[in-house]
Order: sequence, then structure tokens, then C-alpha cells
Amino acid sequence: MIFTETKLSGSYIIESEKIEDDRGFFSRIWDKIIFEEKGLDSNILQSSISFNKKRGTLRGMHYQVQPYEESKLVRCTKGSIFDVIVDIRKNSKTFKNWMSVKLSESNYKMLYIPKGFAHGFQTLEDNSEVYYEITEISSPEHSRSFRFDDNTIRIKWPLKVSVISPKDNECKSFMP
Repeated sequence: MIFTETKLSGSYIIESEKIEDDRGFFSRIWDKIIFEEKGLDSNILQSSISFNKKRGTLRGMHYQVQPYEESKLVRCTKGSIFDVIVDIRKNSKTFKNWMSVKLSESNYKMLYIPKGFAHGFQTLEDNSEVYYEITEISSPEHSRSFRFDDNTIRIKWPLKVSVISPKDNECKSFMP
């Protein structure tokens, strides 16, 4: 596994190291010991899948607050997505900064998202599927979100939004 820290401290793009032969390849995508050695949260409590029918579907920007803050490991298992995180840690040097990475079924990249970040994505293909490993239980009363097109964050989404939930579309602007 190859870990590349992004410009937002504590978040990583993780690439698989493939062992290839005539059958195809084998690659490790999770190793609790390696995550712990890097100081990353390795306490996975749940896994989830998000299936998205239409290109341009947008989900986000979501996070949970204390005591249910969560770290996530995200991978696109079918299709492709424009994955976005925003640093919402008030004392961080990169507070309110965002970064993106293309995750796809063919590049096998994953994004490690630490506590204190909001997360969202836009599908780049029809029938895209996203797999999450999450370090905290889902707690609706601790769940928060802000507008995907917030004027203070200014995320540059690659496509016009084709599908968005009423809840995500009615979010308020980011309020630190």
C-alpha cells in the first residue's frame, strides 16, 4: 500500500501495490497494523455502499460531530467519482480548504478521510458504486452537512448536478 498525504494534513490517497501474474493481480486494501503505524484511525465499525444510477449525482457535504466524529476510507468499486473533502477543523492551517481526487473502479485508489473533515462526491459515470469503511456508528442527531455549492468553500464540481437529495439541496451554508 502506498500512502500519499494530501495538501490537507491527515488525509491520504492510498494506492494498491499489485502483485501480478497470469491470473490477474492480488492487492492488499486494508491492513490495521499499517494504518496504526501511520497514526491513522483503524477502528472500523461499519461498512457501507452507495449506489448511484446517474452521472452527475451529487452527495455531500456530510460529517458527524463529537462524540461521533468519524474517519472514513472510501473507494469507488464501479464507475468513477470526483471525491471531495473539506477541512472543517477550526484550528487547522487548512481550515475551509478542499481537495479532490478521482476514484474509479480502474485506478483502485482510496481516500482516507480523518475526523474533522466533511465529505462529498459527484458521479462521473452512470451506475457508480462507492464503498466506505467507517470508524464510528451512524448517529443522525450528530450528522451535519452544508451546501455543496457553498460560497465560502467554492468547490469546483466537474459536472452540472443531475441528481441531488432534497436534504442535500436544502442545506445551509457552512457555519464554523
